[in-house]
Amino acid sequence: MKKFPFLLILFLSCLLSFAQEASTKSISDYIAEILNHRKDKDKEFRTQNDSPIPEDERKSFSGLKYYAPNPEYKVTATLEIFNNPFHFRMKTSTDRLPEYSLFGKVTFILNGQELHLNVYQNVELLKKPGYENYLFIPFNDSTNGHETYAGGRFMDAQKPEGKIMTIDFNDAYNPYCAYNHKYSCPIPPLENTLPVKLEAGEKKWHE
Repeated sequence: MKKFPFLLILFLSCLLSFAQEASTKSISDYIAEILNHRKDKDKEFRTQNDSPIPEDERKSFSGLKYYAPNPEYKVTATLEIFNNPFHFRMKTSTDRLPEYSLFGKVTFILNGQELHLNVYQNVELLKKPGYENYLFIPFNDSTNGHETYAGGRFMDAQKPEGKIMTIDFNDAYNPYCAYNHKYSCPIPPLENTLPVKLEAGEKKWHE
């Protein structure tokens, strides 16, 4: 009988050790996946003919700049879908005014603060097979113009089956206008300006 508490403690200790090891491995795999995705994107930007990097700069292109992957910026959000989403013309970096619908709003907690972002759908893109559930989340934050592109950053998402979805700011990326002025890029609406520094995802390319 006296051995029972010791064996129980040993069992719980082993269980905790296995859990910690699994958690560490999971985070390690998550970070590796992000880094591999970034490596693949750099290769595409350096070699593909339709790369947004100006042709005369591709040979010297050494890769995009990013914040280090941080699992804390992968958050669980609650999605509120608007019953009657209105359509509007989103401003861009040129005179082009593509039509978008305001699909809904996501609410999430980041660093103890409740934040909100509107979620949009490109009306023309919805007509293409495979894009029926595509969601677009453009945003600004306090890093704009300092550490990140002044024109804001984008995130892509898929419409979830329920009201819960994952948002990973480590995947935040620059519009093509950040690399080349020949492109026409959406400008994040003012209501999608976050009052925080989102130190995750892609940084600005040129200083």
